Amino acid sequence: MSTMGLQGLDGLRGEGYVELTIFPTVVNLNRIKLNSKQCRIYRVRVNDLEAPFIYNDPTLEVCHHESKQRNLNYFSSAYTAAVSAVDPDSGNGELSIKVPSELWKQGDEMKVMKVFVEFSLDQPKGGLHFVVPDVEGSMAERAAHVFSFGNQNSTRFWFPCVDSYSELCTWKLEFTVDASMVAVSCGDLVETVYTNDMRKKTFHYMLPIPTAAPNISMAVGPFEVLVDPYMHEVTHFCLPQLLPLLKHTMSYLHEVFEFYEEILTCRYPYSCFKTVFVDEAYVQVSSYASMSIFSTNLLHSGLIIDQTPATRSFLAHALAQQFFGCFISRMSWSDEWVLKGISGYIYGLYLKKTFGVNEYRHWIKETPHLHFSIKHPHTLSWEYYKMFQCKAHLVMRLIENRISMEFMLQVFNKLLSLASTASSQKYQSHMWSQMLVSTSGFLKSISNVLRDQSGVVKFFGSFAFNRKRNVLELEIRQDYTSSGTQKYVGPIKVTVQELDGSFNHTLQIEENSVKHDIPCHSKSRRNKKKKIPLMNGEEVDMDLSAMDADSPLLWIRIDPDMSILRKVEFEQADFMWHYQLRFERDVVAQEEAILALEKFPTATSRRALTDILEQDQCFYKVRMHACFCLAKIANSMVSTWTGPPAMKSLFTRMFCCKSCPNIVKTNNFMNFQSYFLQKTMPVAMALLRDVQNLCPKEFSDNYYRAELIDALTNSLTPAINVNGEVRTVDSLNPDVRLILEEITRFLNMEKLLPSYRNTITVSCLRAIRMLQRNGHIPSDPSLFKSYAQYGNFIDVRIAALEGVIDYTRVDRSSIELQWLLDLVENDPVHYVSMLAKNPPFTKTSDSTLCNEILVDQLWTLMNSGTCHDWRLRCDAMNLYYTLFGLTRPSCLPLPELGLVLNLKEKKAVLNPTIKSEQLKEDYDDIIETGLSGVVMVSQGLKRKAENVSASEPGQVKQDEPVSKASVKAKEEEDIDMDTVKNRLQ
Repeated sequence: MSTMGLQGLDGLRGEGYVELTIFPTVVNLNRIKLNSKQCRIYRVRVNDLEAPFIYNDPTLEVCHHESKQRNLNYFSSAYTAAVSAVDPDSGNGELSIKVPSELWKQGDEMKVMKVFVEFSLDQPKGGLHFVVPDVEGSMAERAAHVFSFGNQNSTRFWFPCVDSYSELCTWKLEFTVDASMVAVSCGDLVETVYTNDMRKKTFHYMLPIPTAAPNISMAVGPFEVLVDPYMHEVTHFCLPQLLPLLKHTMSYLHEVFEFYEEILTCRYPYSCFKTVFVDEAYVQVSSYASMSIFSTNLLHSGLIIDQTPATRSFLAHALAQQFFGCFISRMSWSDEWVLKGISGYIYGLYLKKTFGVNEYRHWIKETPHLHFSIKHPHTLSWEYYKMFQCKAHLVMRLIENRISMEFMLQVFNKLLSLASTASSQKYQSHMWSQMLVSTSGFLKSISNVLRDQSGVVKFFGSFAFNRKRNVLELEIRQDYTSSGTQKYVGPIKVTVQELDGSFNHTLQIEENSVKHDIPCHSKSRRNKKKKIPLMNGEEVDMDLSAMDADSPLLWIRIDPDMSILRKVEFEQADFMWHYQLRFERDVVAQEEAILALEKFPTATSRRALTDILEQDQCFYKVRMHACFCLAKIANSMVSTWTGPPAMKSLFTRMFCCKSCPNIVKTNNFMNFQSYFLQKTMPVAMALLRDVQNLCPKEFSDNYYRAELIDALTNSLTPAINVNGEVRTVDSLNPDVRLILEEITRFLNMEKLLPSYRNTITVSCLRAIRMLQRNGHIPSDPSLFKSYAQYGNFIDVRIAALEGVIDYTRVDRSSIELQWLLDLVENDPVHYVSMLAKNPPFTKTSDSTLCNEILVDQLWTLMNSGTCHDWRLRCDAMNLYYTLFGLTRPSCLPLPELGLVLNLKEKKAVLNPTIKSEQLKEDYDDIIETGLSGVVMVSQGLKRKAENVSASEPGQVKQDEPVSKASVKAKEEEDIDMDTVKNRLQ
């Protein structure tokens, strides 16, 4: 059991204590290791006896005394070793406590030990985030609040603990705060006790269900409290003045509870559930035991349409993680995919039930099918981790296709039932292992065939029809040589739509076979009119004049159920794509057809896409996709296009007044799908270009108005500059001047009457930057820098920073680059990942911005400046890689003694750590040959594990070596998600 208390959580500091009740499972327990970062440890006692302790955090500064070493390969290895040195799953930690010798005998007898740690936090940079608005008034009047945050195993940042998902215990939590504040934490609120002077109060929470430390959280602030009217055990918390939005946003949450409990045939595992909405949230939603922390930006009123689906999705996903992720935890990091996959899977079932099958299949199709490797959550890029969660859900779908949804839900119910039984065993901690899921345990009832490959399957398909044999000759080739791909051997489903109906065929992909003969069920139909039966049983009339008179084939699909992690490129005639778009009822098939039609800019493609736009029964996202495809086709046909610009007449007929076609009708919001289409069409039309490459300009709610501004932005084309003339408002093109005036008017109106989430401001900032990039107005970052300052709304800041970043890249401004890096280091909310997406330069380009000062600054940032945030450090490493690559940056001077003497080949070569990027392959060959034949001549290229943090009062420095062999052995025995995926394919 763990008891944790915090007090004085104001003024960016706090004091606390932790009391751990330990049940020894081994003899000779003379040292206890805990995880702790940022905490100033004052004293440690074991069974009321003072205990000496050692504090060593090698991640504070990854590389010591390596002033000339700027090799990302070297840094990555050192960082991995540093993280492993304090990994609780390997029995390590930053805080090493020596058990007093008087208690050694008690430890040998397996008797209970109580460890008491007294600590304080002073202006923590990670783990706890303080939001203190710079306005007048008391802390409560300023809506000041604090909440815990972090990415994977980050509880150590705000109190000492065993920061592992596999170490479970029960919890007693105490928080002493100002009387005007509310403290929210995991478990049941047992009591609230005021101090004698009534100035402070202590909240006592009890969590009797065994829970891992990373699933413990807290939030303190002047929250307004709402008890859910449908489920009294559910409580919602929000900042002052936001209660009306909270009531509307959470009005349907009880339906999500009912859905999950019904499909899992298991009640919600905790006795209560709390939702807390905070400002400057680390991510949109963070799930913890019996509570979730959300961004306050997810709150909305009933008038906002666009935010509603996104908010409901986040809330549903958070509740799914309560079952799998919080209540049921994992054995090790390699088992994380199981929890993410299951929670994503049941969330997908809710998505299908609430938003429909079309939305669900569209979500599946949009999930990225990318390959990546995982080693440790703290060394994993945040972008990779997001893809990791998506891929985990895709693997669960593979399992569903293998064993059926009913059996999947039975497996989930069994996991929950065993965990529920184990959680009631209060004093039998060995039973709690049933609350931990592992890959091997999960697979016992799923599959028995194991393969060791990883990657995504890439299919290329084509066909020919043999009229004499009435056979479809299908050719399916694979690309398994590219990075991230693999060869597939096994069954694959092919659906063929013929004149007499739709037929499914299961083909066997063998090692060397690429051609498959599929007999056709229909005969060619000459001048015979008959309705065509579709897969869903519907019969439709088709105009068959475009098809081959000798062939009964209408269209062909490979793996229509997406049962394989694959990418398919299929070749068929344009009329077949037209039929597939018009008559196939699966949204995935329709979007595949739209994507393929971009290669067929013809009048028939134009008509097919226009027909889809006019079909009210068609899924609205397919129609939105068709808008952009039609714009591309129109641009490709600009010389032969006849009639009005694409979509103009259609937009006028659907959304403009009949008496005055130039005026758009007022929205009545009776049809939400029509509303989304109305938003999209102007944006797509603005992408149209005429013969002179200009946009033909023929042509309320805040999201719709923002889309119209985006449409104006898309219509901009580069300005023609004659003899270097300086652009002024008076010399602007009349159309551009109108655009600038409209943007200025919208931006000024926003200051008087802000729109929801400042969507108008965001679009205006992007439009102004586009005007600058196209040379219509002088390029100047000052406006964007003012909007990027801390205190503006988060979406506005991101849009403004995008403008500054783009200016830095285009104009190669060292001043703005330095401003951005200063912002990353000093701003309460960090945006370093944005630089990596649109970097000022790359490792393959020459730039005046690439210099030694920049290298040193970025190296310092990722080496020691981001030790408080795993995600930020990995983002800094991504940026460093984007700018300089894995090896030594080319802008640095070569160090002395930079040669390697290869004894095996008897020759000297350039030191691999300072090689340029183009020699990386040779360097990899040297590494594969084995380091036994390579001697390093230069000094300082080896480093011992002497990463020691600055001493705190009562603490001692100590070097602790990293056991690489044990880490390697553990990695070898783990089964990861890629292994499971290939086992199922």
